[in-house]
Amino acid sequence: MKKQTKEKTTTLRAPVRILLLALIGLILGVTVYSWNAKNLTGDSMPMPFGVGVAIVMSGSMEPTLSVNDLVIIQKNDSYEVGDIVVFQDHDGSSVIHKIISIDAENGTVQTQGDANPIPDEPIDLKYVKGKLMARIQGVGTAVRVLKSPPVVILVLAVSVLLLALSYRREKDDDNKKLDEIKAEIRRLKEKNEEQK
Repeated sequence: MKKQTKEKTTTLRAPVRILLLALIGLILGVTVYSWNAKNLTGDSMPMPFGVGVAIVMSGSMEPTLSVNDLVIIQKNDSYEVGDIVVFQDHDGSSVIHKIISIDAENGTVQTQGDANPIPDEPIDLKYVKGKLMARIQGVGTAVRVLKSPPVVILVLAVSVLLLALSYRREKDDDNKKLDEIKAEIRRLKEKNEEQK
């Protein structure tokens, strides 16, 4: 029974290691990508593969979107009046508002928050990041906490520690098996010498 448990544990190590390495790679990759996009290119909302995630920070789109809603944005080739879009404001921050008019001739759109009494200044279409595809209510706070540097560092540290423990446990098991083999070889030698 004990041997079966050991074998099960040994066979679980490889997938767990792969999962931990994937988690570490994903966290580091997303963190480096986001940092580069924000700090080197001034892109407030990086969108790898044409999809981005943002957190609603103000009540300007109430009741359609609320503060701390998580929104999933997808880049589109064209937009229509009534689309809820994310665009990069002149100060570099991301804004999510509804398109109220499109000037195809000048390549601009005008947006307005549902709760705002006046529309925004017209913006060039090139500043529109994408269109709202999905909304998850109230998840923004948890995502902000998970993306905070202390939590990212903690998750990375725990993952690295678990990997190190896994390798150490395997090394200890290998050393124990080696010691058992050496002991068996000694026993067989002694038995062979006794028979002579």
